[in-house]
Amino acid sequence: MSEKKKELPLLKSARREAKAAFCIWLAAMTYSVGYCSLFGYGRTPESLTFILGFPDWVFWGLVVPWGVCTIVATLFAFFFMKDENLDGTRSD
Repeated sequence: MSEKKKELPLLKSARREAKAAFCIWLAAMTYSVGYCSLFGYGRTPESLTFILGFPDWVFWGLVVPWGVCTIVATLFAFFFMKDENLDGTRSD
């Protein structure tokens, strides 16, 4: 009973990838909500500046982080995630 069951490589890999994806999402969400709440509320219309047609707080709080997340997700998919067979053996 004290012998611990060995975890399948497929499950181990899936758990690692899920943790990484969650950390990326959490960082993006924290930044977006924090930045937009700090710089988007209580502003006068005269204080707004526009970048590429977006109010500055929308550009820096939503457009830029989502763009960065798209790049990070692409790198994550191509370099971090590994293809595994369903029987648990790696197919590199």
